[in-house]
Amino acid sequence: MRRQSRFQGSLLRIFAATAILFLATGVRHAGAETNLVTAIQDVAKRNIPAVVHVEVTEKQQFLNPLLPFADDPLFRHFFSIPKNQKPMEREVKGLGSGILMDEKGFILTNSHVVSGATKINVVLSDGRRYSGDSVKVIGTDSKTDLGVIRLIDGQSFPFAKFGDSDKVEIGQWVVAIGHPQGLDQTVTQGIISAMHRRGIADPSSYQDFLQTDAAINPGNSGGPLLNLTGEVIGVNAAIVSQSGGFEGIGFAIPSNMALHVAKAIISKGKVERGWLGLTIQDITPELAHSFNLPNTRGVLVANVFRDGPADRAGIRKGDVIVRYEGKEILDAADFRNQVATAPISQRVTLTVIRDGKTMEIPISIGSDQEQERALLESIRDRFGVTVRALNEKDAKRAHLSQGKGVIVARVDPRGAFAKARLEAGDIILQVGDERIENLEQFATLLGSVPAHKKISLGVVDHRTGKTAIIQVTAP
Repeated sequence: MRRQSRFQGSLLRIFAATAILFLATGVRHAGAETNLVTAIQDVAKRNIPAVVHVEVTEKQQFLNPLLPFADDPLFRHFFSIPKNQKPMEREVKGLGSGILMDEKGFILTNSHVVSGATKINVVLSDGRRYSGDSVKVIGTDSKTDLGVIRLIDGQSFPFAKFGDSDKVEIGQWVVAIGHPQGLDQTVTQGIISAMHRRGIADPSSYQDFLQTDAAINPGNSGGPLLNLTGEVIGVNAAIVSQSGGFEGIGFAIPSNMALHVAKAIISKGKVERGWLGLTIQDITPELAHSFNLPNTRGVLVANVFRDGPADRAGIRKGDVIVRYEGKEILDAADFRNQVATAPISQRVTLTVIRDGKTMEIPISIGSDQEQERALLESIRDRFGVTVRALNEKDAKRAHLSQGKGVIVARVDPRGAFAKARLEAGDIILQVGDERIENLEQFATLLGSVPAHKKISLGVVDHRTGKTAIIQVTAP
């Protein structure tokens, strides 16, 4: 027993010495030699100057919670509520982080950090502050929760280097830098816990998150997630938490997706996405069995938009799409993301299973403008309503922020909107609990309502200017 103990002790000493030597000499990571003893220090020193603190002020409009009783004269008198109400307004302050992308002062951050902000203050790690005309919002993309702002200054800025998020592996060490709870230049570390996380936030958004257990808290949003060679592999965006604080589950937008969106915003001010004119759904085990498929990989075509790219290519309802450009499709979100990042008008090949036979179908990528038209046409046909975006005159007349909500242009007297007594000129601010930002969002939300279900709309009456909650039953 003593000999065994001595032998075990010797092994432990050898193992400890090997571990120390391993840490001191470093390991090869992402093609470079990394000293694990000083790796996090090196990443922090190199990247803290490229991480900025973003302070925002936003004016939000919302419907009066007392609206159900606002038409009662005694209630209005008792609470001093004016007869013709306007949407209420409040000022909200927020904190976030951002990543300097280049020496010209372009900053990548989250859309939810800067979208709708009336004031933006940016603070650099060396204490320099920028605000007012020195900070310009280049553009935002709510579908990926990314935005780009720029510091207007004649000098050069420190910036971060971006890596290839496709090379990230589960278990890889990562470092997060940001300003959680307003605490500047906070550095935390962890690992990649999982990849390709979807359905975390808005199901209509383009999601493919990296999951990490590096500590991320409110204020980290928009900051970098870095590998041990100091490359940005993700943009911190969200957490899952019961308490509202860090609980070990954080999510970052992969750097490849973030760079694609940022470059589009910088060059065009917006992101153009591909569209095929399909409604798709995941393959469940039951569907795989009924279609005699070997697994649940791929997507089922649930609907085809008339005269859309898929319709013109010959795709049919009930087809199962298993490959995109020869690459196996994991699920509906994977397929949607691949189509969205394809150049408009590019010709691609889909591998389709129809009636047990496999076929290759070439198809041209359509645009998101075509998608918007198709969605609005489907809403018109189903609900009997035609809507358009608010212009400056509409917004001013109704005391609203320009671009928020949609205005009813025409109502079919036999449609669902007419039955709910909506009229041309009425402004729709909300569908359910969602504030309407644009036409596509409005059409997508209405289009997802099941038949015969009631949906609540927040509406401004064009005659009186009063706000109300209207219920529409989906046909």
